[in-house]
Amino acid sequence: MFQTNILVLSAFAIYLLAMLSIGIYYSRSQQRLSDYILGGRSLGPWITSMSAEASDMSGWMLMGLPGFAYAIGISAFWTALGLCLGTFLNWHFVSERLRNYTEVANNSLTIPDYLKNRFHDDSNIIRLISAVFILIFFLIYTSSGFVAGGKLFQTVFGLDYTTSLLCGACVVVFYTFLGGFMAVSWTDFIQGCMMFFAIVLVPVTGALAVGGGSVIAERLVTESPQLLQLVPDSTMTGIIAIISAIGWGLGYFGQPHILVRFMAIGNPGELRKAKHIAMTWVIISLTAAVLVGLVGKVALTETLVGADAEKVFLIMSQDLFSPFMSGLIWSAVLAAIMSTASSQLLVTSSAISKDFYNAFIRKDASERELIYVSRFTVLLVSALALVLAANPDNYILTMVAYAWAGFGAAFGPTILLSLFWREMTRNGAFAGILVGGLTVLIWKQFAWFGLYEIVPGFLFSCLAIYLVSKREGGPGREIEEEFDTAIHFKQKISVLHNED
Repeated sequence: MFQTNILVLSAFAIYLLAMLSIGIYYSRSQQRLSDYILGGRSLGPWITSMSAEASDMSGWMLMGLPGFAYAIGISAFWTALGLCLGTFLNWHFVSERLRNYTEVANNSLTIPDYLKNRFHDDSNIIRLISAVFILIFFLIYTSSGFVAGGKLFQTVFGLDYTTSLLCGACVVVFYTFLGGFMAVSWTDFIQGCMMFFAIVLVPVTGALAVGGGSVIAERLVTESPQLLQLVPDSTMTGIIAIISAIGWGLGYFGQPHILVRFMAIGNPGELRKAKHIAMTWVIISLTAAVLVGLVGKVALTETLVGADAEKVFLIMSQDLFSPFMSGLIWSAVLAAIMSTASSQLLVTSSAISKDFYNAFIRKDASERELIYVSRFTVLLVSALALVLAANPDNYILTMVAYAWAGFGAAFGPTILLSLFWREMTRNGAFAGILVGGLTVLIWKQFAWFGLYEIVPGFLFSCLAIYLVSKREGGPGREIEEEFDTAIHFKQKISVLHNED
């Protein structure tokens, strides 16, 4: 047992040293707030795509979704389908417009900053409400990553949950605190590669270990036929469940930690290449994640109950591979946790430092001071997230779903319409953020009709934006002209890209 732990620990140590080295390296280059928050808009297509997807697919892809598939079967593919559709639509319609519009709109560095500049909001009311919702929902989202880290260290090393929770959180906080956006982006690229390798390797090896895919299918048909029903319930309840699962795709348009990757690419014309890379990664990875749950149902000798179902990937890795190889695969889980949690901490810290502290408390704060405020915020938010993550019985996927819905409903319609609707007004944007965010917070408490809260939140937000904007009669000529400039800017960049 001691030798096994040493081998696993060695694999973890190699990975962690590499990640922390990146954080230390980039800590030397953070001279401006734009460097810390957005990396000076210098990312290439590979880093952009892999960073976006790694920060998107947190520990829930390696633990939450496989556990969900383990419990309910192949119908978990509806969630994967919704995520694939949302990923494609976000890259295809939002990425290039947002990248260009944020540059036209006074070189905006954050999503609240972009909305403030997009609607010429001198009152900063949009930045304030945006920062509030970012803080609320990223606390939940970050805590879900810490829960995943706690379960990982608990399973691997047999530590108590609280100690495991602190170990995972410390690593994430350290390199986010030091390195900022470039450290997070480069580590996300490495982590994305590790996640892809691990999520594909485990179900394939598991299936081969029990005799192949045909054996898996036969065993499931015999022992758990309900797990092979794509539509297990044809009643209204079942239909609502499918709508809710596909509704996950709506969340992509409002996730700040994903959207900032679009804003950070150096050449907007390379977003098309980045889209192809991202879609290949997402389709294969999500399919494999569902297969982990199905294969685990057959390959594992023990039955996992309740929240323990989310450990199916960890236990399969332990049973199928040598200790050192298991350690490398488990490092991919830590990679998934670190990639998303660090991105979330960075976005939250930038919202507090630039959109709250700089806008309302110290308007003349220096770049260096704002970096210090951002780093202090990382520590504060991490501490609060640890409090929320203290319960070991928390479901990772449930926590992620709540935060995902909050961002998708609060910011998704506002971002989409701000990029495509010329007549949208400042008060319309404010109403959309407020109505969408509050709908999710309220709907979650009552769970009306069993419908995932992102669906009504997204629809009500769109309706609020439309009604308020129409009532005001448009945003004014200056804002409309800037909208036209942003669209022409997009066309100009596209022409230059095609000529290249």
